[in-house]
Order: sequence, then C-alpha cells, then structure tokens
Amino acid sequence: MSLLFTHADIVATNGGRFEYLRDAYLGVEGDTIDYIGLSAPLKHYSCRKDMSDHMLIPGLINCHGHSAMNLLKGMGSDLPLQEWLQIMWPIEDRMRDEDFVNGMNMAILEMLAGGTTSFCDMYMRPSITQKCINESGIKANLTRVMMGGDKHTDYRTYQNRLEALDFVKTYDGAFGDRLHADWSVHAEYTIDPDIAQKWAEETTELGGRLHIHISETQQEHEACIGRYGMTPVRWLEERGFFKIPTYAAHCVWCTEDDLHVLQSHGVSVVHNPESNLKLGSGFAPIPRMLELGMNVALGTDGAASNNNLNMFEEMHVASIVHNGYTNDPVIMTPETILTMATANGARVQGRNDTGSLEVGKKADIVAVNLDAPHMRPNLNPLALLTYSAQGSDVTLTMVDGNVLYENGEYAIMDKEKITYEFDASVRHLYG
Repeated sequence: MSLLFTHADIVATNGGRFEYLRDAYLGVEGDTIDYIGLSAPLKHYSCRKDMSDHMLIPGLINCHGHSAMNLLKGMGSDLPLQEWLQIMWPIEDRMRDEDFVNGMNMAILEMLAGGTTSFCDMYMRPSITQKCINESGIKANLTRVMMGGDKHTDYRTYQNRLEALDFVKTYDGAFGDRLHADWSVHAEYTIDPDIAQKWAEETTELGGRLHIHISETQQEHEACIGRYGMTPVRWLEERGFFKIPTYAAHCVWCTEDDLHVLQSHGVSVVHNPESNLKLGSGFAPIPRMLELGMNVALGTDGAASNNNLNMFEEMHVASIVHNGYTNDPVIMTPETILTMATANGARVQGRNDTGSLEVGKKADIVAVNLDAPHMRPNLNPLALLTYSAQGSDVTLTMVDGNVLYENGEYAIMDKEKITYEFDASVRHLYG
C-alpha cells in the first residue's frame, strides 16, 4: 500500500539537522518513506490523508523500561529505590506467564497512544511476551535479564543463562526485524561476580547488544565501592563488559572517571529523569555526557516508578530539570531533547533505518495535533514539542508504514479484551 500525507507540518531531517516544513507532503511506499517535500509529488499514491493542523514527527523511542511493571503501578510509592524493590520483588514472584503478557499488552496500548513506535524492555519471560510484539505491530528490543547466582552456582546449567541464550538465538530479528533480542545484566549489586565475569566473556564472544542498570542511586554506587574498592562502572569494566554495544540506564552517580570509561567504550546512556526524580535518586550528569560526545537517549523506566510511559513528559522534564540545577537556561535545547528521544534511541537499538523522517528511512511516524489551546501559537515548533505538547496530542502512530493507532482507535490490538485480561491479572496479584 502507498500513502501520501498532505498539508502537514513536518519535522524532517536534512544533513543531520532538523528541518521544519510547513504545509508539506510525505509519501510512504510499503514500509518506507519515499517522498518529503513542499510541493505535491508527481507519483500517484493509493491513499491520501489530509494532515492540516498536524505536525508529523519521527516515532519516539523509549530506551529503558520494564513494561509489565504497570501491574505494580502505585505500589511502594514514595519509597527510596532499595526499599521500593523490597515491595516489588515479592509481587513479581506471584506473576504468571499470562500476567507478563497482559502487562506488556497494556503497556503497548499506552505507548502507541503516546507516540512511541519502539521500546527497550528489560524483564522476565521475554520468550512469552515476544508474542505481544508480533501481534501489536510495534518494535522492541527485549532482554531476558541476567541476575542472581552465588559461589555454588553451576554457570553452564544456570537456568537464567539458558533462558537468555535461547531467547536471543530464537527471536533476534524476528517479525521482520521488529524484534531485537539483546543481552542484559540487571546491575552490579544483583549478580554474583563470577557469574558476571563469565556472562561478559560469553556475550562478548557471541556479539549483540547489552542492556544494564548502572549507578542509579548513591547507596548502590557507594556500596559497590565499599565491597570492591571501585565504582560500578569500573567493576563492570574489570569483569569484561562494554566490549559489545552497551546501553546503560540511569548513571546518576557516575563520576568523571566513570564517564570517561563509558565514553571510551562507546556506551550509550539512557536518561530516565522522571523515575530518578520520583525515587529521589538524584540528577544524572547529562550535560557533561553530552559535552563529552556520548550518545544519550531517553527512557521512562517502568510504570511502577514513573508512573506512566509518556515520552512527551520525559522530554519535558529532561528539557527543564538540568537547566534548573545548573542555572543555565540553554544547556538542554529542544533540538537536543528531540534527538535524544528519536535518533539517539535508534542508535541504542541498533536500528539505522529509523529515528528520523528522511527518504529511505522506515515509515515510523507520529502525528501531533496542533489544533489545541496549549499548542497555539506555533512560533517555535521544536520548543512546542518539548515544552507544550502532551502524549494525548498524538492522533496517529505508524510503524513500518502501518497505522497502529489513530484518533483513539487501535488498528490491530483489541483494547477491550486487553483491558479485561489486565484487570484479571490485577485481581490475581492483589485479591
């Protein structure tokens, strides 16, 4: 199928920089953008969609989360991370396969309605939840998180390891490459040192990408120094990590030395400002990371610590919080923020065919309604997106040329059925 968006404002990319086109045209052939311009193309498209009073932007990419944790939303509120985890883990132990599926499906409904076209998920049972990616049409990088073990653990037969290996072997590149299967380590403090070292060696040999938490809290950071005489970054490097493309969530308490280590290995950082603020974790040194030329993307973290999956909120908070504590109102520009939420996220996921609106890129496109009081006047489009727009302003979400969400309706997913099954999981977990 071919589709032409007409009379749209478009946040295109030209020569690596955003270019704003007013009253323009964008053509889609199959799963690919094949035209962007101010005049109507000569080519005939089978469908046309008038996008007057709408802005077309690249699909947003949520690079860190635990999707099915929306089943735990509201639990442990107003607790610091370590105490919060003590509330979360017992509930997670009660989760069945169907609960992970129901939680993931509800999360995807929320993300599509908010303009997210791809996401990274670090959680259990991805061999079960992979079907949510297949059936929804969204893109995702899923991991079977590696954690636990002790000095008595037989590494070769460790079930966690076997599940992770099987998941990557079976599903990496599945569903027309919409699903990427990545490696994962939860964090330094949740894995046995010997298991970690062997896992680093094995995953480095196999290749791929690695998803991890690093220095989310001061307590985590300083406890590692107390145990090993080094920071989590140095500990992970010593174990042999970072030799494959790595994306690290949080990095709130990373030192200057840590940042140089991460930079030297090309590690991407995923900034989760709302979760960090809600859990009282602190302010990640994002301006310094950007100054060092590091790739920084955005993530919501899980809905239990946010408490939503709204990337527009994440962009807004990321755009203002660093200006505040640095006393510098221009340190985080709208261009920087939108790049973090799109192109930088695509780089994290190993997807060089998305993250921007350009001819030849995948048609991962979001339409934002401009016909609302808080969206007028449109004098600075990128500022409007980061400071004014809401997730609820999204009217259309397209992935690989397929419209998955439009004006409150889902083209593929059955919202009523998913809601019923999600509520059944809530009753199972809480009685």
